[in-house]
Amino acid sequence: MNKIKQASGAASMPVLVLATAAFSIAQTAVVPGMGALAESLNASVTDVSWVMSGYLLAAAVLTPVLGRLGDMYGKRRMLVIVLALFALGSVAAALAPNIWILVAARVLQGAGGGIIPLCLGLIGDWFDPDRRPVALGLVAAIAGIGAGAGLLMGGLLLDHASWHWIFWIGAVMAVIAAFGALRLPSDIGGARARLDFGGVALLAVGLVAPLFALTRTSTWGWGDERTLGLITFGLIVLVVFVFVERRTTDPLVDMRVLGRPAVLGTNITTLLFGFGMFGAFMLIPQLAQTPEAVGYGFGMNATGAGLLLLPACLTMLVAGGLSGRLTTFLGPKVPLTGGALIAAGGLAALAVAHGTQTSVLIWSMVVLGGIGMGMAAVPNLIMEAVPQDMLGQGNGVNNLIRSVGSSLGSQIVTTLLAASMTAGQRVPTDHAYSQAFWIASAGVTVAAVAAVLIPRARRAPVADDTDTPAVDRDVASPAGTTH
Repeated sequence: MNKIKQASGAASMPVLVLATAAFSIAQTAVVPGMGALAESLNASVTDVSWVMSGYLLAAAVLTPVLGRLGDMYGKRRMLVIVLALFALGSVAAALAPNIWILVAARVLQGAGGGIIPLCLGLIGDWFDPDRRPVALGLVAAIAGIGAGAGLLMGGLLLDHASWHWIFWIGAVMAVIAAFGALRLPSDIGGARARLDFGGVALLAVGLVAPLFALTRTSTWGWGDERTLGLITFGLIVLVVFVFVERRTTDPLVDMRVLGRPAVLGTNITTLLFGFGMFGAFMLIPQLAQTPEAVGYGFGMNATGAGLLLLPACLTMLVAGGLSGRLTTFLGPKVPLTGGALIAAGGLAALAVAHGTQTSVLIWSMVVLGGIGMGMAAVPNLIMEAVPQDMLGQGNGVNNLIRSVGSSLGSQIVTTLLAASMTAGQRVPTDHAYSQAFWIASAGVTVAAVAAVLIPRARRAPVADDTDTPAVDRDVASPAGTTH
């Protein structure tokens, strides 16, 4: 059995990496092309913003749902289905004749949010404990650097081809990954529990309302009654969701597991990491494309801005692999805390030294290297803290929380920069960039504190780990019993 697991793990890595890259690149590849989309499809800036918002909202809702379905019916089977949906959405987006069909296609693409938790869950099923941390670190790093690679790819395609190719390439990657996944051995799902449709509905409303409000802050403002009302309404619905899930026989999200200190602490840290990561991804390309005439920009095109981030993305990949090796010897808390401190220091340095391309290049490598090291450790913490048959659900919720953190980071940065613009100068001020970098640094610093406070998860010993998955002590105990 152990040899079969090793063979499955070795064969699966190229497929899992390609699937993860397809989704993570799609998150940001359209960002450089928002203006081109508005012109090509004769749409307003507000309408075009839904190309990004629809994708993020769909991914936020579907990620935990698809992770749960993977636990129930088999993660490999669900991965193939999700990749097929993602490819279909990509083709529809490439052929979209107007903005609203493009938005609908991006919503379908958002089903790809299930790719990352399903891939992480399959690693938990197929890899032995001594090889698992490095594999998890690699996939987690790919999930992070894909956002930066998406900016570069989007810029290159816009400058040398057209926006349609952004979606055609995503479709090709997803189709190749889906056929690769079909050749992998099937994993066994859990008990055929009933899908909690009531929980799905509550989660969808509770997430969409505040996330929609966040996407409109640049237009409405943070203090607008619509913004505050939607955020408050969404939070109330999420409280009801928690209350209902704790009393549901087959919950969409098991709140007893989610409420464990190790899981809760890891998710809080992930939220803050997502905040800082997307702050950097939004700030650096925009700074690079600011005209030199204003006194602090570099006047680059979309391709140049992406290339400026390329070394940092490669550093992120290397740091993810290093994180896996550190986890093997020191445990996941060490790279998680260390990565947060490194990233916070790099963001603080950018706040005071972003006047030259060299300084931005160096400090962005520090920032994304730290984020890559920290984020690569998160799946290992989740895997330690949840039972084997809940890996899809646990990673799905964690990825959802990272998306929320990313939305918060990008919207706060966008609002701060927009508020600094004047009628005479339609670009943000240098001081606003400094403030934004300081805020991102503060968020990741708090992430380091949260990481230190994560308690060690304990599992019961297993007699033969070649045939039997590890059993969580809390799961084996009656509800309410602690250890």
